[in-house]
Amino acid sequence: MKSVFSTIFMSAVTFTSLVMSPAHGQSSGDRPLSIVIPFAPGGGTDVLARMTMPKIAEKLGTVAVIENRSGAAGAIGAQFTARAAPDGKTLMVGSVSEIGINPSIYPKLPYNVDRDFVPVTALAAAPMVLVVSPTSSVQTAGDLVSQAKANPGKINFGSAGTGSGAHMAAELFIYATQIKLTHVPYKGTGAVAADMLGSQKDMIMFAPLPSIAGLVRGGQLKAVAVTGKQRSPAMPDVPTFVESGIRGFDMDYWYGLVAPAGTPADVRNKIHQAALEVFSQPETVANLSKQGLVPTITTEADFAAFVKTDMNKWAQVVKSANIKADD
Repeated sequence: MKSVFSTIFMSAVTFTSLVMSPAHGQSSGDRPLSIVIPFAPGGGTDVLARMTMPKIAEKLGTVAVIENRSGAAGAIGAQFTARAAPDGKTLMVGSVSEIGINPSIYPKLPYNVDRDFVPVTALAAAPMVLVVSPTSSVQTAGDLVSQAKANPGKINFGSAGTGSGAHMAAELFIYATQIKLTHVPYKGTGAVAADMLGSQKDMIMFAPLPSIAGLVRGGQLKAVAVTGKQRSPAMPDVPTFVESGIRGFDMDYWYGLVAPAGTPADVRNKIHQAALEVFSQPETVANLSKQGLVPTITTEADFAAFVKTDMNKWAQVVKSANIKADD
């Protein structure tokens, strides 16, 4: 584990960008609302944050500063958030990756989900999408299963890194279909997509819909199937895995808002109310829908219970698949 995290933490470069929105009633002495995104710009978490967090900050009478602190499968951003002052001025848009999955794969994480964070609310969820190069011979989920069974281990799937949502979606698919694929971890969804467009045209990828929607609409990647019981309004022409004959495989990529442990309840309640108002606006719902995101605002208690259930679920998957941090 030391070689995995110490190396990544020493070499990771923090990218910070500012997103400002008009504020009402903001005093000159107010600090802005710092929104930590534990992944690189352009991914699903980043897309969601930039669409909604400035509006939430405006409801709170301030502005939002979006900070992309990527690296170590989301652990760098999560650690930064965990160590921030619990005053309601630093929040993290977390996800299934660094909150639900990481604790089962990285036993020496620099943060503890139960100890270091307090949930504020679930935010949204999006289906996972199987994408391939437009020139790939894989045109349906059934094609992938057939080819994988005929050539065990010879089909590569790329992911945003070991333990990422994309990696675990593929592991669930492997478990559901009893096939063998070879994992090739990258440093972000964009890096996988770049190789799929270049030297690795036969590679496949499972990805959260918001992170690859633009590439699919632009024709650079082909969407083969989406998770979920129904087709996504963002990609109505793409069948579900169930429609494709793949039963027992379903996974939503979820996003939620968390604060450093010790953040006062009244402060969290104000943030929760602001999020509820923003995510209830028809314009917000419509914009999220275009990205394949469905609002899932919940109470703190419901979000906390969901996170615990999700962590237990992934612990079982990791154990069953014997996934190691250096896979």
